[in-house]
Formats: sequence, structure tokens, C-alpha cells
Amino acid sequence: MLIIENDEIMLSAENGRVFMTIKSDHYNLKKVDELTRNHPRLKISNFMAVKKAVESGSHDPIELGTWIDSMELEISSDKMQALLTIYESPNFIQENIESLQMNIQKLLQDNQIVFGHQPLDLPAIKTGKSYIIAEGLPPQKGADAKISYLQQAEKTPVINEDGKADYFDMNFLVEINEGSWLGEKIPAQQGVAGKNIFGEMVPPIMGDDFPLKYDNKSAYEVEEEGKTVLRSKTKGVIGEVNGILTVQKHLIIDGDVGLETGNIKFDGSIQVRGTVMAGYSIVASGDISIESNEGVHAAELIKSTEGDVFIKGGIFGRGVTAIEAHHNIFVKHANECSLEAKDDIHIGFYSLGATIFCDKLVLDERKGKIIGGKAIAINSITTAYTGNKSERKTELIVQGIDRKILTENAKTKAQEMMKLQEETTKINFSLSQLSQFKNSMSVQQVAIYEQTKQKHNEIQREVKELDEEIQRILKMLRQTSDYFIQITREANPGTIIQIGNKSSYLTKQTQGKFKLENGELNV
Repeated sequence: MLIIENDEIMLSAENGRVFMTIKSDHYNLKKVDELTRNHPRLKISNFMAVKKAVESGSHDPIELGTWIDSMELEISSDKMQALLTIYESPNFIQENIESLQMNIQKLLQDNQIVFGHQPLDLPAIKTGKSYIIAEGLPPQKGADAKISYLQQAEKTPVINEDGKADYFDMNFLVEINEGSWLGEKIPAQQGVAGKNIFGEMVPPIMGDDFPLKYDNKSAYEVEEEGKTVLRSKTKGVIGEVNGILTVQKHLIIDGDVGLETGNIKFDGSIQVRGTVMAGYSIVASGDISIESNEGVHAAELIKSTEGDVFIKGGIFGRGVTAIEAHHNIFVKHANECSLEAKDDIHIGFYSLGATIFCDKLVLDERKGKIIGGKAIAINSITTAYTGNKSERKTELIVQGIDRKILTENAKTKAQEMMKLQEETTKINFSLSQLSQFKNSMSVQQVAIYEQTKQKHNEIQREVKELDEEIQRILKMLRQTSDYFIQITREANPGTIIQIGNKSSYLTKQTQGKFKLENGELNV
């Protein structure tokens, strides 16, 4: 096939191979470049032979390259799209639109592309550029599974109509009965089928499924009206441990904790409708709620190992009462006591001569007072007043965090947890082996079996505590480093303000939001 012939060259194609004969001694490499622009179907693969022929003045035929098809069709691997590339020159396209359209339709027909044909504006296309000529209908994803849970008590102060926060009228516990609805999952839905460019059906995409997260010792799943419903196995209060919904045991004490009850240690939540008498203690794994309006007077210890502590009437500690919470403490006022929480401490009215340690300390911004004692927080302290007119020493300290040390702590604890998990795996294997012979064991062997089970449970508790501590550290590392002490109304002389290792002793009355600016305390 003769492609072009003039006074300078002759260009022909045979079985896709292109041959060139140079007729003129004046032909140069610049004209070779012009030749490829005018003939987009020409792909030169033997440029060195052309260069040699031009430089030597040879008039012998040379193999120049290949003559590619007028158009190329590319089909995506998922059969959802076809791309067309035309390699003709713009002039050729403009002069042969009708024949090109016929060739495109034939190409689609030969490749059995029957669905999703896309119109192509031939006069506007660019040589060598790919265009979508057919596109399938993608399948549609179905709705994801929808999960809802029974809402836990919102442990935040009630805001009255006058805008004031009431820290002493909180819905602290949600009581439930056996068989109570705890949550449900509407299953993921099937999507809508699609169709590829060959007219074949493409299966629909199922929506994402998500599991209901709950403690299977206290709840169970049941199918009801096309939904998976979560119901309680027992009576108790709803709680959450590491993001897992659980039903905790719930102990209600109608009166006081004192001579009639003795000290109380309970695996679950405790609701005391009276108070905790002087010298007595409560230790519980779940939330603790002390609901007497008189508050707590000189109790020894009130401690929640996994939850929050709420004391409706405040604390008169007389220097002996200690309140500890794994998460938060909510109290009306704190007199001569110690408060310690890993998360936040909310005090409604005032703190007087108390020792406090927490992540954030929050008092009412209009009336809250911290007078005397020492308050240490990781992130922030907020109150309206500090100290008093008598210049009573009042220490407010925001420590901040050392990210490097915390990161190392998290790594160390993670390594400890991995070792314990490996040990748990070994013990589980031993227990499964021993359990096969439990009925034929001697008294001594049964004792060893029970000791092994006890060790397993102890390790599980350690793993849980390590995991919680790691998550707490990671939460701290994710927080922004805007450490501050905010005193909205009046900071009296005698107040010590410290952020990190920078501190200031106030000698005159002031107010404001105190923080580090350029490494210095802005007092």
C-alpha cells in the first residue's frame, strides 16, 4: 500500500510494516518529524536507520516502523468501559466523518459491545487522545446495616431555664429489667444490579454489615420482625466497658451506708439513696451514685474502679475522705477531701481546702470557687474565683503532657499486654486439655485446675487494665496542646498559677485565661 510519494520520498506499507525510500539528497531529519505529525498512524521504531540513510545519502529502501490501525479500542478489565483512540490526522477526520462513524459502529459490533454507547463529537476530537465510547451501568450498593443502642444516662449537668448548670439533679443511672430492649440492628440491604458494556448483568453490592457490640454474658440477640434485637439477660443498669455495651449488676441501698451495712465492695453499680456515714467506704466496679441532699460527711473512701462517681449533696471530708473514679467525678462541693479521676471532675459550687487531680477540672464560670488546697489537671482548669480576700494559698497547676514519655509508656504497656496475651493462649490450651478429664480428677488435680482458671482470670483483668491505660494515653496524645487555667471573675492574691514548669504567685487581683505564650506564662 502506497502511503505517500513525492519528489523527496516514497512511503509504503506491507503487512503493517512501513518502508521508506529517500529520493532527494536534500531530505533531512527535520522533515522526518514533520512526516510523523502529518501521518499519526506511522510509528517509527528504526530511527537510527533513517538517520544513517539521510547522512549517507542512500536511496535504498529502509524499514522505518509500523503502520497502526486507524482506530484502537481498549476495554477495561471490569468490562464497564470502552475507550476509543483515533490515530488519523485532523484533516482526515474532518473529511471522513461519515465513514469514521461507520467504522466505529462496526468496531463496537465486532467486539460485541451492545450496551452504554456514548456519542462522540468527531469534529472536536484530538488525534491520539482516548475517549469513552461505551460505558456500563455500575451496580448500586445497598444501605449499610443500621445499629442503635439504648442511650445511657447523659452524665452532664442539667441546664436550668436561667442558664445555670445544676450538678445535683442528674439522671445518672438507667435501670433495666430482664428482657429489656438494649439495641437493634437493621440488616444491610441488597443493592441494585448493574450492566456491563456487553449487556451482561453485574451483581448488586451488599451494604456493609456491622456487629452489635455487647457483653454476651449480660445480653443476647434475637430476630424480631426482620431485625436483630439485643435484649438483656438480667436486671441491672446499662453500662459500657471499652466500647462494649454491658448490663452491670446494680445494688440499691435505700438508706445509708454505715453500721447496718458495713463497708461495701461490689462488682457492679451502686445507688445509695442516703449517704455514706463517717468512717465507712464504698468500692464498686461500676458507677456510684450518692443521692442524699446532705452529701457525704467524713466517709473514708468512695471509689469506682471502672466508672464514674456522683455525689448529689457534696462532701465534708474533714481531711479524711478520698473520692476516686476511673472516669469522671460529679460533686456539688468539696470540703477538705481528695478527689482523683482519670478524666474530668465537675464541681458545682466550690472547692475548699481540697486536693484534686484529674484531666480537666470544671467549676461554674459565674459562681464556682477554688479556695485553698491544690488542684492539679493535665489539660485545663476553669473556675470563676480563686483564693479569697485573706490571700489564702491556692495552687492551680496544669501539668500538660510529655509526648515522648507517654509514647514510650504506651509502647511498654503494649509489649506487656502482648506477653500476657501469649500466656493466656497457653493457659487456654492447658484448660481445654484438663477439662476433658475433669470428671475423673483427684481432689488435688481439681485444685490445680481451679488455680489455673483463677490465674487465667487474673491475667485477663491485667490485659483489660493495660488496654484501658493504652487507650487513655492514646487519647491524651490525640488531644491538642492548648493547656490553660481560666479564671473568669476574680483571682485573688495568694493564688499560684502554674502551667508546665512555669509558675506565678499572684500579688494582686486579676482574671483571664492564662497559658504559655512563646514559652512564658501570660500572667
